[in-house]
Amino acid sequence: MLNRVTLQGRLTADPELRRTQSGTAVTSFSLAVEKDFKDKDSGQRGVDFINCISWKQTAEHIARYMAKGRMTVVEGKVQTRNYTDKEGNRRYVTEILVERMYFAGDKQNEEGSGGTYSYEAIAPQQFQDLGEAGDGELPF
Repeated sequence: MLNRVTLQGRLTADPELRRTQSGTAVTSFSLAVEKDFKDKDSGQRGVDFINCISWKQTAEHIARYMAKGRMTVVEGKVQTRNYTDKEGNRRYVTEILVERMYFAGDKQNEEGSGGTYSYEAIAPQQFQDLGEAGDGELPF
């Protein structure tokens, strides 16, 4: 079976870092992803808001280096779960379990003034912030 997801979008708010009772880091956030088509009446693209969650070192890195409005790419898998709320209603949740997250564009690109387009992975093994550096070379 295959369960892989890759999404590109902007964070709708700063990622929220929490810890479980055992101290494990968990980060949740929402990603705004444009639809592939424009509305025929307004000419605007619709947006889907996708809930995401990450754990452990990946969660800590995301909370530290990502912020509201940042264009990112997430890789992971779809997971579903359910729970009973305080009123006794069954609630269902579908979210992306994020395994990797990438910067998608440099600060110039983020501000809409052009610039290079680059990806840099946030992974527990190695993390490097590109900052404002952008020599125009693609990393592949």
